[in-house]
Amino acid sequence: MNKSGGKTILITGASNGIGYETALLMANEPGNTVIALARNEKALQALREQSGDKILPLVFDLEGGNYPSILDHEAIKEINHLDILIHNAGKIVNKPFENITEEELKGCYTVNVFAPYLLTQALLPLLKKSSKAHIVHISSVGGVQGSVKFAGLTAYSSSKGALSILTECLAEEFSQTNIKVNCLALGAVQTDMLSHAFPGYKAPLTAQEMGSYVARFAMDGNNYFNGKIIPVALSTP
Repeated sequence: MNKSGGKTILITGASNGIGYETALLMANEPGNTVIALARNEKALQALREQSGDKILPLVFDLEGGNYPSILDHEAIKEINHLDILIHNAGKIVNKPFENITEEELKGCYTVNVFAPYLLTQALLPLLKKSSKAHIVHISSVGGVQGSVKFAGLTAYSSSKGALSILTECLAEEFSQTNIKVNCLALGAVQTDMLSHAFPGYKAPLTAQEMGSYVARFAMDGNNYFNGKIIPVALSTP
């Protein structure tokens, strides 16, 4: 349970990249309680050790379904409310449109759209107990209307577009509550996912640099924004 003045935070996709760095940074803020969710137990334990045991690991497969069962996990039982929920986990498919299988398409949408939707449903009772809750969707500039699009990313970019619209819908849905919902549409960041999409490309920002921005925005962005899709990009490949 967080100490006075701190925030209770859950971040998905915390086993590497931006999620890993964001979790570390937020755990170092005095009073914060950070729950890091991923399916890779070994990576989560490494994250916990690097944080000086400040992080509560939560092993959970977002593609496995049964989202209400998250409430039965020990890390969730440690908290009585949730102030910040960061849907950072993402899945990419980089293949020509005609070669993408139904399984690949469904997997991409499950992690990028269905999991944030259904996980938010499951955690809503805890979010409602916060005095000022903030849900942050991590999307992509590729999912923003009018942005540059790239061949091979039809599944990924369209799913991120759906996540962006979900942000606007939930902001209206929760408009009479204590919950604010925003979306960060990220540009190029040096991560494994970027390397998969654009082999050999060197991004202008590291995962740690973007993690710092995400952490700051998650902590106080709801004081200034609600229902917004905010591009955060120095470049797109």
